[in-house]
Amino acid sequence: MLVLGIESSCDETAVAVVEDGRKIWSNIILSQIDKHSKFGGVVPELAARCHLEVILEITEEALRVAEISPQEIDLVAATYGPGLIGGLLVGLSMAKTLSLAWEKPFVGVNHVEGHIYANFLAHQELAPPLICLTVSGGHTDLIFMPDYGKYEILGSTRDDAAGEAFDKVARVLGLGYPGGPLIDRLAREGTPGITLVQHDALAATYDFSFSGLKTAVVNLVHRLKQKGEIIPAPDLAASFQRQVVSVLADRAFRAMEEKKVKTLILSGGVAANSELRETFSQEATKRGLQLFYPPLDLCTDNAAMIAACGYYRFQRFGSSPLALAAAPRLKIS
Repeated sequence: MLVLGIESSCDETAVAVVEDGRKIWSNIILSQIDKHSKFGGVVPELAARCHLEVILEITEEALRVAEISPQEIDLVAATYGPGLIGGLLVGLSMAKTLSLAWEKPFVGVNHVEGHIYANFLAHQELAPPLICLTVSGGHTDLIFMPDYGKYEILGSTRDDAAGEAFDKVARVLGLGYPGGPLIDRLAREGTPGITLVQHDALAATYDFSFSGLKTAVVNLVHRLKQKGEIIPAPDLAASFQRQVVSVLADRAFRAMEEKKVKTLILSGGVAANSELRETFSQEATKRGLQLFYPPLDLCTDNAAMIAACGYYRFQRFGSSPLALAAAPRLKIS
C-alpha cells in the first residue's frame, strides 16, 4: 500500500510517499527556519502563510521523486494535531482535497504518534512491545506501546518540553534559534560541573518538568551580567544539557524495568542530541537492552513518519471522516 503523508504542524512543510509503513519512496521537507530565526521562535501566522504558499509544489515534488502518479496512491494521511492551528489547517485541507479528487481514503494522524513511527522506517526489525521517549520542541512524552496503535502514556511534561527549554536557554546565552543543535555544539567545549537544580520534585513519577532548570540558567546569567562577570557559556550549556539528559534517562530506564520490555526507542527533534544518544546507548548496553533512534533527517518533523503511522492506523481502524477537525491540543490515546 502506498501512502502519501502530509505534515504541517509547525514550521516544516513536508510531503512523503511511503510503502506499507516501512519503505520511503520520497520524503520532501521544506524548512522555514530562516524565516523564523530572526524572531527567536516560530511565528504561527507566518508559518501558516508559508505552508500555504508551497504545499502544492511540495506535493508535486514528492510524487515526482517517487516516480508515481496520483492514481497509484492508495491512502492519504495528514497530521491533524497537536500543533499550530493555521499550519494544521493547511495540511489537513490539502489531504482532504486530494482524498476527494483522487477518490482515495483519508486518515488523520496524531503528530506525536507519528514521531514513534520514524523508527519503524529506519529499523525494519523493530516491533512492539516497546517504550518510546518522544522529545521535541513541543512534547516530552514517555509512552508504553504494547502493540501497533496501542499506547499507554506513562509520563509527560508538566510545563516546558525539553526542546522548548533548549531553545530558551540558547536564547539567553545569545546563541540563536533553533537552540537544540547550538546548545549541543557549545556543550562539547564545556565541563558539566555547575549544579543548576538541587532537587528533582518529580523524581518518583514519570513526568517531566524543565521550567525550573531553564529558570535557573536564566537567573544565573542575569546575576553574572549584573556583577559584570564573564558568563561561562560552554560550561552552562554542558551543565544544562547533562541535567536534561539525566532526567530523561532516569524516567525511561525505570519504565523499562516496570514494564519488563527489552526495547527502547527515541524520537523527536531532541533525539538528535549527541549526549542523549551516547548516554542512552551506554546505559542500554550496560543493561542488555535494545535501543533504537532514527537517523537525523527523521528526528525532526517529516511526512514519512506521518505516512508510516497513517498506514498502521488505517490497518487497525480504517479511514477517518472528512469532517475530522484540526486539534491543536490533541493528546495521544
